[in-house]
Amino acid sequence: MQTILTPDTPEDYCGTTYAAKLLGLSVGTIQTLVEKNELQAWKTQGGHRRISMPSIREYQRKHNMLTLHNDPRDTRLRVLLVEDDAVTREMLRGYCNRSTMPVDCTAMSSGLEALIDLSSIKPDVLITDLNMPGVDGFELLRTVRQNPQFKRMTTLVLSALTSEEIESRGGLPEGCIFMAKPINMDWFNGFFTAFLAGRFAETSSARPSDSPST
Repeated sequence: MQTILTPDTPEDYCGTTYAAKLLGLSVGTIQTLVEKNELQAWKTQGGHRRISMPSIREYQRKHNMLTLHNDPRDTRLRVLLVEDDAVTREMLRGYCNRSTMPVDCTAMSSGLEALIDLSSIKPDVLITDLNMPGVDGFELLRTVRQNPQFKRMTTLVLSALTSEEIESRGGLPEGCIFMAKPINMDWFNGFFTAFLAGRFAETSSARPSDSPST
C-alpha cells in the first residue's frame, strides 16, 4: 500500500465508511481500491485507516462520477447518524434517504468513525446514541462541543438511558435535544419538518429584498 504524509487539515482525509458513501461503493470495495493503490491511504498509530480526499476526487473525475456530496451549492440537510444497533441505524437511515424532504444521511456505527469524518461531512444535524462501545455518545458530544467549527450544528440524542443514568455519567451538553427510545417516528418526522422549515425561513430572511428601495 502506498504511504503518504498525513495532511495538515482534517478536510484532506476521511474514513472508510464516508469514502464508501462518497463513491457509492461498499466498504470492502474501498479497501480493495486502497490495496490496489487506486485510492491513497494510511493508518494512524491506533490502526485506523485514513483515506485521502484528493485521491477520492481524482477517482470521481476519472470515472465520471458526480460529486454532489462535495458541492458547496448542495442545499440538502446533511445528517450524521451514529448508532451501534444495526436495526435502529438502518431504520433511521432508510427513513432519511426515502424522505421527500431534502435530507442526506450518513450512518455510522461508532463514535470513533464519526470523529474521523465530522470535518469532512460538516453535518447540519448530528444524531447519536449514548451507549456505544469504545468512543460512546458522551465522549463524542464532549469532543464536538470543544470544537468551534460545530458551534451551529444541531444535536439530537437518542437513548434508552434514564435521566438519572445520564446525569450520573456527566449529563448532556447544553442545547442537546433528547428523544427516549423506543423511537417515535412521528416525532422524528416532525423534528425534521420543523428543522427544515426553520432553515428555510432563516435563509429567506437573509436574502436581500427584491423590491426597489424608496
